[in-house]
Amino acid sequence: MTDHRRNTVTPETSAASPVEDRRGRRPASRRGVLIAAGTVLALAGSLSTAAAAPAPAAAPRPGSGGSSVEGVWRMDGYGTVVSVHGRDLRFWDTTELSCLPGPTARSAGGTGPGGAVRFDSPEFGLTVTPRAANRAELRVHGSLGPRSLRRIAALPPRCEQPPPTGPVAVFDVFWQTFKENYAFFERRGVDWDAVRARYRPTVHAGTTREELFGILSAMTEPLQDAHVALEASDLGRYSSGQRAGTVSPDEAYDERVRAFVERRNLGGTALETHAQGAIGYAEAPGGIGYLRISRFGGYTAGSPTTETDAAELDRVLDRIVTRARTRGPGAWRGLVVDVRVNQGGSDELGLQIAARLTDRGYPAYRKEARNDPGDDTRFTPRYTARVAPAQGVPRYTGPIAVLASGATVSAGETFVKALAERPLPTTLIGEHTQGALSDILPRALPNGWRFGLSNERYTTPRGISHEGPGVPAHITVPVFTAEEFAADRDSAFDRAVALLTRRR
Repeated sequence: MTDHRRNTVTPETSAASPVEDRRGRRPASRRGVLIAAGTVLALAGSLSTAAAAPAPAAAPRPGSGGSSVEGVWRMDGYGTVVSVHGRDLRFWDTTELSCLPGPTARSAGGTGPGGAVRFDSPEFGLTVTPRAANRAELRVHGSLGPRSLRRIAALPPRCEQPPPTGPVAVFDVFWQTFKENYAFFERRGVDWDAVRARYRPTVHAGTTREELFGILSAMTEPLQDAHVALEASDLGRYSSGQRAGTVSPDEAYDERVRAFVERRNLGGTALETHAQGAIGYAEAPGGIGYLRISRFGGYTAGSPTTETDAAELDRVLDRIVTRARTRGPGAWRGLVVDVRVNQGGSDELGLQIAARLTDRGYPAYRKEARNDPGDDTRFTPRYTARVAPAQGVPRYTGPIAVLASGATVSAGETFVKALAERPLPTTLIGEHTQGALSDILPRALPNGWRFGLSNERYTTPRGISHEGPGVPAHITVPVFTAEEFAADRDSAFDRAVALLTRRR
């Protein structure tokens, strides 16, 4: 779901989820809820540091056959408890040491098929569906796959007590949350116990907030994980990870690259832009289509939701993937899909685009979440995301060249994975993507700071993970290096045009 963006001191929330967020990097500014600079911490509104008094767990409603969403639920994976009382839903962030109140949502009342109840807040929407007296399923709108819920008798006792807010307590909650939820310590070569041994002695009651921020940031820096971030709004401080040697797809970089592409590759022709500037299209030399996508969300003005973004994307694709361009004498000889600068967003929107580029359904990738606080090798059952051909509209089934780089992040990377599995001629050209595919698990600290981490593993249908090194290209060429800019060269674009021209 959701982002990597972050803005200044006020984290904006993706329409993706209170339980996780997807996005790309940290653009300087952003539109609406979706790509707010660095929303790796997509939590709705402000989080109180003192727990609200919990209501007792509700029994199933009479006559419901035990199938009610009322009560308290523990989510498989995610370190999360969900309480539902009447029309109100609240998330609780839990560890062995702590319980902090999370975002809230409210139902308009009534139920849907199977007793499903929809809950909404200004920042996200979700649906909870009872499956049995003690089981339920939660789906976050804009995020792929269900979350399994198991009924518990009541909130954990720690949820009833205001948490300590001193520097040592903040350190311990931060470290423990990573210890129980982060999925890639071994893959990224970090001994988290050794990190604690090194930094815990440096924290004491007199540690200043500035000093503490520096310590927590230093702890996670070796992960080089673009979905790990820390934000202290009271200090105006923000830090996030990034794979060494890569560039952040912020607004300034995106604008520089777009202008370069228009001048150098398109002969000075401006891109036809759509979706609040997130999608651009042009006719490239040789009868080839050129589709540039800089994010997967924020496609509508104001406060976009998953539904409004999806509807707008359909309208945009209707204008670009036309009958004339997909069949007959004027059809594309090939299509270049450029996500070399992509901040991420919603996986669902990426699959929606992929659905216009195939006439055969296929598995795109798989997703699972770490599911044991004491064992980082145990995960929830895998969810397989599939591409289903769009119905009743033109679809392009010719050859595609996908351009990607280290500035392709998050949902941009899952989109690359989805096209790589396309059962039609598809070639990835450029460099490895960023290697931050997990959705972001957003959390709050007892002192009001927010942070995010990676707790999900995305793999190919065959089980290969690209977390860390990124999705590799089939054809490796430099992308927007200093040498490329200096020589006025775009090796990836030129290679794509040459490849697609030869194919027909």
